[in-house]
Amino acid sequence: MIIGLIRHGETEWNAAGRIQGQTDIPLNEAGIRQAQALAARLKAENRAWDAVVSSDLARARETARILADALGLPLLPPDPRIRERSFGLAEGTTEDERLNRWGADWRSRDIGQESDESVRNRALAFIADWRKARPDIRLLVVSHGSVLAVLLRALCSGLEDRRIGNMSLSILESSGDGWIVHLHNCSKHLDMLETRS
Repeated sequence: MIIGLIRHGETEWNAAGRIQGQTDIPLNEAGIRQAQALAARLKAENRAWDAVVSSDLARARETARILADALGLPLLPPDPRIRERSFGLAEGTTEDERLNRWGADWRSRDIGQESDESVRNRALAFIADWRKARPDIRLLVVSHGSVLAVLLRALCSGLEDRRIGNMSLSILESSGDGWIVHLHNCSKHLDMLETRS
């Protein structure tokens, strides 16, 4: 099994620095262009993919649809197990607002956010089901920053723990009980967008 783990494109809340969590915000124009840039990159590469699946939130579904259409791949039904973490009361807030309301340790405060363990368990269940049902599949998976960060830490020890950027791509291949990392958190396809603006 080979998985291409993709964070959705940009939304207005991303641009404003607001935490989205499970608030259902669509892609903005920049996010649509980012998805098109990744689609062009994937189309130009020699690696073949079999299907695209996403979380059930609009920003991930829209990104997945753009990729599937451009690559001529089946778009599978969305899977809520790879939706973003709920951030509880923090959803819709900026970093300054969070610091003012809850302090620098806001992530460890009980403000209704979903735990790492819960996110890890549902994301790993998603991977395990696919690995069991289709061990040979080459699957593009469009999800969210926090979910992908937790999932990558769970699957691959020793990866650099850095922020997962909008429209970044990580490629992993199952090998025995573990995973080989072919690409981690790469967004070189966005470089062309920056040179145009």
